[in-house]
Amino acid sequence: MSSLVAYEDSGSEDDCLDQTEEVTSASIQTGSCEENQEVRLCSFTPDPGRSVLDYHGKRSSSLLNPHSQPQSWFDWESKHCRDGTAQEKHLRDAAAPLSSPATQGHIAPAQALPNMPPSSADGLNPAKRNHTVRPGVRPYVPKRQRLATAVGTVALKDPAEQVPGNVTRESQILSDVSARVKPYLAHKPGASGIPRRLLISLAGHQGPVNTVRWCPVPHLSHLLLSASMDKTFKVWDGAESGRCLRVYTCHSGAVRDARWTPCGRRLLSGSFDNMAVITDVETGQQVVKLDNQFKVMRVVPHPSNPEVFLCGGHSSTVKAWDSRSCKVVKVYKAGIQQTLDILFLRGGGDFITSSDCVSRDSADRTLIAWDYQTTAKVSNQIYQERYTCPSLALHPLEESFVAQTNGDYMAVFSSQQPYRMNKRRRYEGHKVEGYAVQCEFSLDGTILASGSATGSAHFYDYHNARILHTLHAHSRPCLCVSQHPILPATAATCDWAGEIKVWH
Repeated sequence: MSSLVAYEDSGSEDDCLDQTEEVTSASIQTGSCEENQEVRLCSFTPDPGRSVLDYHGKRSSSLLNPHSQPQSWFDWESKHCRDGTAQEKHLRDAAAPLSSPATQGHIAPAQALPNMPPSSADGLNPAKRNHTVRPGVRPYVPKRQRLATAVGTVALKDPAEQVPGNVTRESQILSDVSARVKPYLAHKPGASGIPRRLLISLAGHQGPVNTVRWCPVPHLSHLLLSASMDKTFKVWDGAESGRCLRVYTCHSGAVRDARWTPCGRRLLSGSFDNMAVITDVETGQQVVKLDNQFKVMRVVPHPSNPEVFLCGGHSSTVKAWDSRSCKVVKVYKAGIQQTLDILFLRGGGDFITSSDCVSRDSADRTLIAWDYQTTAKVSNQIYQERYTCPSLALHPLEESFVAQTNGDYMAVFSSQQPYRMNKRRRYEGHKVEGYAVQCEFSLDGTILASGSATGSAHFYDYHNARILHTLHAHSRPCLCVSQHPILPATAATCDWAGEIKVWH
């Protein structure tokens, strides 16, 4: 039986004597996901055409000698413009000797420097000293005032990438805490409930939505991520307003999977354009873009090392990428056509892959257990029934996992070797019918949720496999049900028509 789970691919510096524009330097530190990005701006535009004292109290030899090379003010700024206070102190120290009779006539700034006494300002006033002001010379502006009035864009290391000027170091996406989530942050999550009524309907995707995921960081858990076949993935306010906070368009093909990184500041996505991309949530800029040379179905970060992630899809191999070096660090080879899902087990030492490979007499490669370090197969005799498994889910507390099957049921397995299947427990009542229907546990592990090809969302009691509630969510196949990690009785669903709904 072949797989039914498949989709169609839907200046250099100018001469210092002629330089009159403000010098702006920006440095962005990109490190691990836990490090904060830092943007520094410092600017100063002196008159390099006249003899001045340098900012260490000595006369500038390069400016006094007309045949010497002009001094680089960019280098001076990079060394001294660390904060506004330090820069203003240098300027005030330089202003005192410049205003004395011994040094008058060596500099003619356009305006008095800020925070200077009136006497010093008068000494530097070009109107009182009969000096010609060079056109285009700008006065010094303190850093705090400059940052408060900054408009436009911030220059990145790559000039082709520009960040909107209204994007600050911590944008509204990650700084706001939902009023609905806030009361639950100080308390330990209670028992999970079952959603029964519609809270918000989110519309905006133009194609099937493959998955929806809540942000795992508690104070950012109101953010909802969605990945669609319309080549985009989006972040929504899924707790209150239902607004789309940002659209990410870094793929040229259908986005099959998207996930939050553990820190909540970056997104990991895989697409049918063969690319796996790590994107900054705040700015929407691509941090890493990697070519897998096959259509990506699943991207899964390592649970203990989030800088490493696995990519699987329309290939007989699964690749492990290191986002720091942008290189493949491990390759897992199996004689299969495509990988449908990847699931790390507890600790990240082993992981399970599901494939569409079903032989005539057995399904010895439908589920494969791998050793992450050695890339060796631990077991390929886990699931013997002739059904493919489009999705997997790990129990948050117990040593077990479930597999969604095209036999219209979910099977439960031990997550320890030899990964035995519990044949006495099956979760039946929904339909799969070849769609990539996903399943998920609640945070306390008591409720197992699944979508259905009929458009319904089904909630099962994990311990006795009894169906608790059927939510008639959509008119088209419901592909995913994501239960909120903080809010009780709250879940998000998505369907084949591109609709997203939040239930409570």
